[in-house]
Amino acid sequence: MPRDKKRTYARIARFYDFLDGPFEKSRYRTLRPRLFEGLSGRILDAGVGTGRNIDYYPPESEVTGIDLSPAMLSRARKRRDEAGRAVELMEMDARRTTFPDGHFDAVVASFLFCVLDYDDQLPALKELGRVCKPGGEIRLLEYCYSEDPRQRFVMRLWAPWVHWAYGARFDRDTERYIDEAGLTLRHKEFVYGDTLKLLILAPPDGPA
Repeated sequence: MPRDKKRTYARIARFYDFLDGPFEKSRYRTLRPRLFEGLSGRILDAGVGTGRNIDYYPPESEVTGIDLSPAMLSRARKRRDEAGRAVELMEMDARRTTFPDGHFDAVVASFLFCVLDYDDQLPALKELGRVCKPGGEIRLLEYCYSEDPRQRFVMRLWAPWVHWAYGARFDRDTERYIDEAGLTLRHKEFVYGDTLKLLILAPPDGPA
């Protein structure tokens, strides 16, 4: 994440949950459990942010959350402690982690790729594939522009503010990099209209 993104999240961290509150209540709160449904073992939450996913981690799982923003991680630690969950939170770049190959049984990222720049999409996907065990899953929750002209128009009006406030965009099209990253698309589903999609990816099979 470039330095300007770190500045963005340093600026917004204290207000992030407040600004995101209406969307959390109307959209995300019902979707987050699906990100972790059926998962177990060692899980990576890449781009953990303020820790909104913490309440939905599988009880018996061992979860590590990473984020490049110290300010966001500070909020996540407070949420973790209030929830009484044993979650390891680390300042780390999702494009270049320090985990061994195949370290996690599953990887989850909610809205991470909306924030990453175009040039960072492929490196991040490759890295998430590297640290996920063969046979595991990588689950991504991401925004995209609606195909409905009216909704697309509204989203374009919102886009400059979303980029200023969150450093995020609606046009990242992460799917285009899946094959080049050596991953396989197992499942794609729109989970809120045609603007929020869940992608389930399979990591590489490992050494031959």
